[in-house]
Amino acid sequence: MRILFLGDVVGKSGRRAVAAVLPRLIDRERLDFVVANGENVAGGAGVDPKSARELLEAGVDVLTSGNHIWRDKNIVEFIDNEPRLLRPANFPPMVPGRGWTVSETAAGIPVAVVNLIGRVFMDSVDCPFRVIEALLPEVRARARIVLVDMHAEATSEKTAMGWFLVGKVSAVVGTHTHVQTADERLLAGETAYITDSGMCGPTESVIGVRHELTLRRFLTHMPVKFEVASGPASVQGVVLDVDAESGRALGIRRVQELYDI
Repeated sequence: MRILFLGDVVGKSGRRAVAAVLPRLIDRERLDFVVANGENVAGGAGVDPKSARELLEAGVDVLTSGNHIWRDKNIVEFIDNEPRLLRPANFPPMVPGRGWTVSETAAGIPVAVVNLIGRVFMDSVDCPFRVIEALLPEVRARARIVLVDMHAEATSEKTAMGWFLVGKVSAVVGTHTHVQTADERLLAGETAYITDSGMCGPTESVIGVRHELTLRRFLTHMPVKFEVASGPASVQGVVLDVDAESGRALGIRRVQELYDI
């Protein structure tokens, strides 16, 4: 079966690009399942119910997130009632929402998605390695295909997670840095991996933000309110080929589609 994993969707630009591009990607690639990181869909930082619904209605099956998930207070009640929107599984156990879910393809094949967040250069949370190790028996009992979003800053931490989960999950896909990396590969020939799947958002920007605002921050070191850039956008991610019977990854390749808003 074939799965699309989209990088961080940033703001209105990213939402509109995904809504426009995803239907033709689904048709052209014969996709069975779509995952996207949606933690930046609302104004470039955070997710609100309206934005989440917009992506789900566009054809995304599961939305993952990360450190910006609580930026909009309205998401707290929504995430408790929407199993297709995840927060990191290694957040404290008493927080709203869930860190993993199982959804079925149109053909009835169960696909598990687990959301993790790193700790290097990030807030202190539970160890993602120990949390996924504890979760895996229950997750694998419900689905042979297991996808992991490793939302982290450090490339070393993401790569380590890939090797930690070799043979235990179908894919480990990095998110958070908004820059698509060129290291997609099959680890030990069975688990698909990429350090960062990229960004769905404005190309004329600094990781989604208006470049003049980012430059002002770097040049002056003064507080600057960031705004999502406008103009042409790209939709970036990876296409995963997975054996439905075993859950073993058969291939991974990068995709990038341009959309002129």
